[in-house]
Amino acid sequence: MLLWIIGFSLLGSLGAIAGAALFLFFPEGIRRVLVPCLISYATGTLLGAAFLGMLPAGLKQAPAIAVMATVLAGMVGFFVLEKLVIWRHCHNSGCEVHSHAAPLILIGDAFHNFVDGMVIAAAFLTSIPLGVTTALAVIAHEIPQEVGDFAILLDSGYSRVKALALNGLSSIATLPGALIAYFWLVETREAAPYILAISAASFIYIATADLIPSLHRQVSLLTSLRQILLLLAGIATVAFFHLGG
Repeated sequence: MLLWIIGFSLLGSLGAIAGAALFLFFPEGIRRVLVPCLISYATGTLLGAAFLGMLPAGLKQAPAIAVMATVLAGMVGFFVLEKLVIWRHCHNSGCEVHSHAAPLILIGDAFHNFVDGMVIAAAFLTSIPLGVTTALAVIAHEIPQEVGDFAILLDSGYSRVKALALNGLSSIATLPGALIAYFWLVETREAAPYILAISAASFIYIATADLIPSLHRQVSLLTSLRQILLLLAGIATVAFFHLGG
């Protein structure tokens, strides 16, 4: 199980960086089409992983009131962290906060990636299908975030090589997060449902507070239909893994 956690933690972090770096070589017009599509798909995977995987798994291991209270506390906590500009998932290079504090993005990303590692470890310790879909959701929502972060760092005067190196360094925080969570949860199994609840809260918060509002900026009928279909495809991907498991 530890090898699964290490492998998918590295895939979740470095895969997102590689995907984001690849997007930078696409023409601007293509990026404008592909990134919103990926955001739509990521929204579905995040919601699917939270509601079809993490919450049901947590509710099997602990009382419903305790699990749901933890989810609520987690969402309030993430709101507070975002207000403190520690947790940030803005995909807009014109973001007021990002434009003034590029180094802070790297710190925030490292923190977020550390949490992602804990999420992946807790999911794999529950079941392999949940671990795989959780890692998939992490990759899906990290790629558009990293694309935005690359753009911000480049606008701040960083070279492509330096921006890639710094983002890669912050992404490595996923691995220690996963390892710490693994060894802690192996010894403290009763904490697992609450870690899953906090993980679900983070996925729901990212999807509803950041990704969905960004999708509402495009209102044409064709775009809206594409967004709905890709969101449902993300949910279907998660459902497929869980039905297969």
